[in-house]
Order: sequence, then structure tokens, then C-alpha cells
Amino acid sequence: MELIFATNNQYKAKEVQSIVPSSFRIVTLNEAGIDINIPEPHFTLEENAAEKGRTIFAYTGKNCFGEDTGLEVTALKGEPGVHSARYAGQEKSFERNIEKLLYNLEPYEDRSAQFRTVIFLIFNNKEYFFEGICEGNIGFQPLGTNGFGYDSVFIPLGTSKTFAQMTLDEKNTYSHRKKAMDKLVTFLNQLNLNR
Repeated sequence: MELIFATNNQYKAKEVQSIVPSSFRIVTLNEAGIDINIPEPHFTLEENAAEKGRTIFAYTGKNCFGEDTGLEVTALKGEPGVHSARYAGQEKSFERNIEKLLYNLEPYEDRSAQFRTVIFLIFNNKEYFFEGICEGNIGFQPLGTNGFGYDSVFIPLGTSKTFAQMTLDEKNTYSHRKKAMDKLVTFLNQLNLNR
């Protein structure tokens, strides 16, 4: 089964490909020959994920999905949330985003947070949403060199490692993105069984 993933983010593409069974082929925009940047103008992860999916479906007419993920920090009333990628400015700097997050968290004892992923699927011309959440805490300094985004400061519940200190397999034990993708895969497998 082939699905176009509405992303230019190679980290996300690699992560998603590591999650889905071999019976699924995830095609990135680059692999599909689509050279566009899809805007993320909305105020919710759901709307941004849908924007990506609908844009690519309009281009290709093929089964596809869009995804948006936000880090939601309790003490910061859900920030950076939908603005996670551009928290410190429009140029999308992981380092500056983390610096701003740690600075804003300094006055607070509560460092609880969650990663939330929303996937929007268009399959056989119908639309579906799937969500995955990983709860954890924000560390006091970046640790680890794997992953991307806020992975070096996010410590999932049940471990003392940041995502960036984990292998991809370890990260997938906790990952919000894996939880959402697992729901998508289960759904599509059920559709196939019911044919």
C-alpha cells in the first residue's frame, strides 16, 4: 500500500518509515516529485495537518496523509504548541527554539509537557484523523544527538533519557508519532480485511 506523506522533513519521513510495516510504502514529497512548501497558517494541529493532506490530494488525487506535531508545556499554558517549529522565529532553528523554551521555563518548577501528533489521512476520497500523545518532562539542558526538534530536552515518562539519547527503536517505544501512525495502520488494515 502506497501513501504520500505531505512533508519535506526527512527526519519525520525516516521516523514514519521505521514505524509502518513493510507492506506500506511511504512516499515523501521529494520522492513524488512535488516541490512545494505547504503553509501552516492555522491555530490547531488538526487544521495544519488537514491543510497539508488536502493540498497534496489536490495535487495528486492519490491516497496521502499530512501530520502536525506540537510540544505542549503545562506551565506555559500549552506553548509552543502549534507554533513549535517556529517558536523562536520564522527560520525554524531547533537550537533557538530550545533556548527560548528553557528560558521561558526558568521561573517554573512544573516541567511537565506532552508531545501531541495529529495525522490527517485521505484514503479512497474520505478523510480521517488520528492522534498520538506522549507525556513527559522538559529537562534543564539539551542531552543527546539523535532525533530533531525538541528531542534533546524532552524526557518521556517511564525513562530518564531524552528522545535524543535514544535509538529510533527506543524512541518508538514511547513516541507520539508512532502512536498516531499505529492507529492509522490498524485502521487501514481493518479496511483491507473488510473488503
